[in-house]
Amino acid sequence: MVGAVQALVAGHGDTPLRRIGALANVAALLNERLDRINWVGFYLTDESGDTLVLGPFQGKVACSEIPFGRGVCGTAAATRQSQRIADVHEFADHIVCDSESRSELVIPLIDGHGMVVGVLDIDSPMLNRFSEADERLLCEVVSVVTGALYP
Repeated sequence: MVGAVQALVAGHGDTPLRRIGALANVAALLNERLDRINWVGFYLTDESGDTLVLGPFQGKVACSEIPFGRGVCGTAAATRQSQRIADVHEFADHIVCDSESRSELVIPLIDGHGMVVGVLDIDSPMLNRFSEADERLLCEVVSVVTGALYP
């Protein structure tokens, strides 16, 4: 999967519009390749630097803005650490976008200057869907994405 992501993002980091197109393709690829998920996509940091705004995704209608520090996505952005949540209903301050989601994996996108430029968010209708191996693989995917699109 990492090789396919490399091919999708290579040479697309030179303009914001080309980045969005590459992120859309990465979201589509992850949606095709990951089983037992119901949402996958990116939230991108806005101009204020403290809010995530909905970016390219695959799935049901989603929350359009998430402040840093709120919910699983905002926590990943604020702490700059991945969040692998076995049961989102037990996560304090969870933001419900889809009541069918039960577990979540969120990985921050950190650019070459050390700034959080967004997060990769993946939801599943299954409890404890995401393993440590999933997290490692998707952290590698995020590393490829940020290296190519946000050097």
